[in-house]
Amino acid sequence: MTIYRLFDDPIFPDPEEADPDGLLAVGGDLSPQRLLTAYANGIFPWYSEDSPILWWSTNPRLILLPEEFHMPRSLRRVLKRGTFSFTLDNDFEGVVRGCAHACRPEQEGTWIVQDMFEAYTLLHELGYAHSVEAWKDDKLVGGLYGVSLGSVFFGESMFYCEPDASKAAFAVLVQQLAQWNFSLIDCQQTTNHLLRFGAREVPRFRFLAMLREAMNVPTREGRWEFDLQA
Repeated sequence: MTIYRLFDDPIFPDPEEADPDGLLAVGGDLSPQRLLTAYANGIFPWYSEDSPILWWSTNPRLILLPEEFHMPRSLRRVLKRGTFSFTLDNDFEGVVRGCAHACRPEQEGTWIVQDMFEAYTLLHELGYAHSVEAWKDDKLVGGLYGVSLGSVFFGESMFYCEPDASKAAFAVLVQQLAQWNFSLIDCQQTTNHLLRFGAREVPRFRFLAMLREAMNVPTREGRWEFDLQA
């Protein structure tokens, strides 16, 4: 299986040529043009501080269709109690830092290295990367961030300091994306947490076909706000 080396031009090989683990290419940079090209083709960067940039297109791919979202009753009660308040694009850098410093038992260190932090912050400033914040007593206690193109939200990472904060933030985001007629949420990798929300695995070729169709929809660029305060 060939692993491609990227150079200056923001061009990627066919994602169907990725190895069995999903690794497609090595190198390149994290410029906005390259990142947006990658996401539009079902490819995302994921690497650690001591490695070159690695580009992936996993198979199968975990996706969530907004209309298939399942909200557990326990989470519904959390939202009904008003435990948290929520904002969109209010503290993008705080959310990314929270995700970078989150303790994950299955992972040593963080893949959100400084170059990734700077690259996604720039995407946010350009209106393509977005965050959801969960607040309690005016303190940021959870959230998530990702990239939006066409009618797709590509989820990147989430964190919480209070139980249920990231789950609640995800729930209100899905509800808003459904109102905006988003067709697809790309979850990238399979977790039990997301499966419980109604996410499901699809073959990569099916994901790529859905992605191509979703790219025909104009991107909702710029700062996001909830239609109605969650």
